[in-house]
Amino acid sequence: MSDRGRGRVKFCCHDANGVAVDRIAFLFPGQGSQVPGMGKDFAREYAESVRAYYASADEILGLPLSRLCFEGSEEELGDTAVTQPGVFLTSLAVSAVLREHGIRPGVVAGHSLGEYPALVHAGVLAWEDALRLVRRRGELMAGVNRRTPGRMAAVLGLPAERIRDLCEESSRSTGESVAVANYNAPTQTVVSGTVAGVEAVTVAARAAGATHVAQLKVGAPFHSLLMKDIEEEFAAHLEAVPFATPVIPVIANATATYVHTGEEARQSLRRQLSSPVHWSQTLELLVKEDVDALVEVGPGRVLTNISRGSASQVPAMAVGTVKQLRQAVARLTAVRA
Repeated sequence: MSDRGRGRVKFCCHDANGVAVDRIAFLFPGQGSQVPGMGKDFAREYAESVRAYYASADEILGLPLSRLCFEGSEEELGDTAVTQPGVFLTSLAVSAVLREHGIRPGVVAGHSLGEYPALVHAGVLAWEDALRLVRRRGELMAGVNRRTPGRMAAVLGLPAERIRDLCEESSRSTGESVAVANYNAPTQTVVSGTVAGVEAVTVAARAAGATHVAQLKVGAPFHSLLMKDIEEEFAAHLEAVPFATPVIPVIANATATYVHTGEEARQSLRRQLSSPVHWSQTLELLVKEDVDALVEVGPGRVLTNISRGSASQVPAMAVGTVKQLRQAVARLTAVRA
């Protein structure tokens, strides 16, 4: 499938196991993409292939995850310890249905939490192991927020370098922790840290000419130095799980480069807890690789909207509902032809 070099990936028609793939990228969303009822229409329309995932997940976690995904309120789904396995599981179910329709990507990437289903799809992690890791990750992150309440905010209209400078200036002047968490697009940057730290940056960003600043509805200050407290504990969980060599190229959040071995993937998941998500750079890499389409696999359309704004030369589509699935399959079939 790939020369696995540090530079450009050479796409061909089969993965490392000889399975035919397309010149498309699967993009898996992260926390914040959850929506009430996510996955319910897939479980209804594709019961044989989808419901088994949800039933098994309920048993593995001892949590009524399927009910929370299908019937849970926005408030219930906003609990980080529920959101993360819920979004992961829904993304996994959608990818299984896409596979049933013969849609197989040549490369995968995931935004924060989305790196887990991406690694599952690339054959690096067993889905059951990834589910347990995601659940524990959510619990540990929620614990950080209980000890040191944090916040995240999206800043639009300023270059990422300027936001990074504002974070450093605010940290020095206030003594609070705040840093860039997501490089989503050239002029869309997310900051994360203590409540006071993020507030200081949002005030400074507005004064510097930001076109929009919005607090995010998330349950913890993800991808900030506050997450350093849980790195060692989570690393122990990562070490207890086998990681295999990817069968298709997978791009890591922390570096926006390909991981080539299972051990690299393991270290990437540890690093991403407190490192920023380099999503803008990930899209730049995919554009350079000349992929034919970007397919968001899972609830919401956050990544699709970002792609259409900063990688408009590549068709982008969301697959979070059965209706969107049918539209995407038709479009991808046309692209393939």
